[in-house]
Amino acid sequence: MTKRQTYTKEFKIEAVRLLEESEKSGMEISRELGIRRNQLYKWQKELQSKG
Repeated sequence: MTKRQTYTKEFKIEAVRLLEESEKSGMEISRELGIRRNQLYKWQKELQSKG
């Protein structure tokens, strides 16, 4: 069984910043970062709700 990967708050913020400011798709960014696309969108939603 694999151990769950944990990501720092800074990593999440940077990933969401790339998603919002880049012309790349969420799929491209998630592949580059080695994360699942739905996780990237989940972080975006969480950060937007927290302000």
